[in-house]
Amino acid sequence: MSDYGKFADFCRDTGNRWSTLPVCYLFDQASSRDNTGWIGGCELTGIPLGGGRNLANLGSILVCGIAILISAFLLWRSERKKAAVGRREMQLFLLGYIIVSICEIFTVGGFPLDGGVRRGFVAAHLAAVVATLWILMLNGLVGYQLLDDGTPISLGLIVASAAAFFIGVGYVALDTGFSWTGFWDSSLSGDNQSYALYTLYFLGPLVFLVVFFLLEAFLVLRILGERKPMMYLVGAALLFAIGQIFQFVVSVHICTGTDGKINGGLFETLFTLLSVVMIWVFWSSITEDDWPMPQVAGVGGYS
Repeated sequence: MSDYGKFADFCRDTGNRWSTLPVCYLFDQASSRDNTGWIGGCELTGIPLGGGRNLANLGSILVCGIAILISAFLLWRSERKKAAVGRREMQLFLLGYIIVSICEIFTVGGFPLDGGVRRGFVAAHLAAVVATLWILMLNGLVGYQLLDDGTPISLGLIVASAAAFFIGVGYVALDTGFSWTGFWDSSLSGDNQSYALYTLYFLGPLVFLVVFFLLEAFLVLRILGERKPMMYLVGAALLFAIGQIFQFVVSVHICTGTDGKINGGLFETLFTLLSVVMIWVFWSSITEDDWPMPQVAGVGGYS
């Protein structure tokens, strides 16, 4: 527990001064502030641009561009599923993922930006990640029809609660990065121990993902009485987990092996994209097929 809230080791191993973990750019050691780096690890250098400047993470930039295009296509495909339960709610999740992907281009992509501008994008990035995964968790409740899906009250509650997370996380990140109040200044150096950001950015989204998985698994296995859609749901979970392994475990080894040209962040971005696509396929599979629905009092279903 003594390591809870500490980001220094993660920042060191995910690219040092040019980490592929966006939260790292809020701290003194990052290129967006004092540019001293963390001791040890492997520095992500990417490709040279001339004039002593590098584009640290071209791979993730390209994958993010592809992710935006694929998400736009899935938005269009969702719009065509007029009778699908949770269509608007799924579109909100996809819009959130598009915002995350745009922010990622300007945070961990390594563009030669002003440090303050990068920290601003980081705050938006962290806030968008938390808000988007909150929306995903609420998508897991839609199939239970506690509220009619797609109605102003359903969408309003989702948007309002997600906005609250976005504003809260964004403020903590901005106050950390720009030291407006000085309240978070102790996290800027040393082990970069920030309980607030660790809880909001690391622990919170993990809880949201687990709850989403459990809600959907119960819906498919107990309410719909089917097994096939679970392949897509489990596939999404595995793809996401593989991406995190690349980011936090394998990254430093890839960086060392390629002399800093790439690291695991590229693969984390790719596998996260594949996971999002698989989530959409899972949702599509249980809204298109005519599943035999047992009559459960108070619980609606997909058609």
